[in-house]
Amino acid sequence: MYGILIVELANGEQRILKAFSGLLNGSNQVNGWVPPIPGRNEVKLDEHYTLVKLEEIKQEIIALQQIPEREQYQIIALELEVRSQNLKKLHQQRKQQRQQQRQICIATSTEETLASRLEQLNAESRQDGIECKLLKREINKKLHFIKQIIESADKQVLELKQLRKELSRQLQSQMHAAYSLTNFLGMSQTLRQLMPLGLPTGTGDCCAPKLLHYAATNALKPLAMAEFWWGKASANGDKIPGVFYGACEERCQPIMGFLLSGIRREKEEIKEDKNEKNQYIVSNVHNSLPIIYQDEYLIAINKPAGLLSVPGRYHDTQDSVLSRLRNILPDGMNLIATHRLDRETSGILLLARNLDIYRQISQQFQQRQVQKIYEAVLSGLMKTQQGIIELPLWGNPENRPSQEVNFRYGKPSITYFQELKIQELEIQKLKAQKNHTRVEFKPITGRTHQLRVHSADERGLNMPILGDKLYGCDADVNRLHLHARELVFQHPNLDKTLTLVVETPF
Repeated sequence: MYGILIVELANGEQRILKAFSGLLNGSNQVNGWVPPIPGRNEVKLDEHYTLVKLEEIKQEIIALQQIPEREQYQIIALELEVRSQNLKKLHQQRKQQRQQQRQICIATSTEETLASRLEQLNAESRQDGIECKLLKREINKKLHFIKQIIESADKQVLELKQLRKELSRQLQSQMHAAYSLTNFLGMSQTLRQLMPLGLPTGTGDCCAPKLLHYAATNALKPLAMAEFWWGKASANGDKIPGVFYGACEERCQPIMGFLLSGIRREKEEIKEDKNEKNQYIVSNVHNSLPIIYQDEYLIAINKPAGLLSVPGRYHDTQDSVLSRLRNILPDGMNLIATHRLDRETSGILLLARNLDIYRQISQQFQQRQVQKIYEAVLSGLMKTQQGIIELPLWGNPENRPSQEVNFRYGKPSITYFQELKIQELEIQKLKAQKNHTRVEFKPITGRTHQLRVHSADERGLNMPILGDKLYGCDADVNRLHLHARELVFQHPNLDKTLTLVVETPF
């Protein structure tokens, strides 16, 4: 894969940077091309030792896979199989002959000679059985020793492959800890810090990270970037010469948000202010995020509508709660979102401050131990005051990002709903209640767009949420009227139940 990045110098002059993924003609550094990300030299000796050891292991595996006993086993096994098949055919012929002879004896022999003749035929049958057993014994005797040698070799191959895997993993871990990326805020993080859940092989060696890191460390303003494949088309057809491709999903996309941070911002700062509801505001020059709860393990944000929970795949979808916090908070790079809210949905978003807490909270979500309560306004008058919706949801790959009810491919999805009574509402909310219904949702499952589809589908509530243009609401309103109002879960470290509540803004 090759890449180019158009950059602007401080004097306004434009230049073109070029990069390649991995190696070019066997080298990772070529004059005229953007150099690799710093850090590789720190593990150069370890890398050399490991690569030599991996080559030795490879040759050992090849030798074990080519031991002469394998071919010898095949030859003897084939020879014995032919003998076995021939003996079976002979015995089958004899059996048919004996059956015919029995019928003749029964029809022609006297009572005195019949028993003797039948016993003779039975003895011949037993002899055939003995011959089969003797051949099997001969087969086992001839193949047993060779089979033991082969099994021993196979065991060694498995052990060598496991050793090879472990050595590769250790080298990758060393490289990821050494590779250091810098963004346009001047912040530097290692690959291990950027991807705490694990890194695929080759992370950091692609064009995009090389280009953006180089631009950031040399005070170059990026204007446009493209990556394309040149060379032979891949066997599976996913790489075609001359075709442009976006950042790879496994290795590059998870770190693009960090690399692109600071391109349009002149400075970042942290402010903490308490308001009357004991909320803190984490802010930078352009944006603010209300924190409704935080401790050394967790942080909960009241996400505004229109902001992603986590960065998307492309440049224009990098702004999110997670990327903002990662660029603002001192421990931001350790944060992991424990769940997601749609961009258009506002409300409580919970993030873990380390990997262990993330795993514990994720387990609670998976086991449906977290209680989630949403508030919404439907674009019509609901006839049923409360109930349960059970409609399986499926993301049709031909119609993304929409979800749909599909009883063949869909995943089970369950939602409790209840109309909110007038006495429970504030006066200002009544004005928006004319031809709409305010409801409370309690999703048991957590499927993408679950509440939106369960509301809009005719087998659900048969009316979309107010402002949900994706699912058929054409009302002229400024937002999706869906809000994650409450979240109840067990704190992983404080041995208490946390109940987080934020006011519905519509």
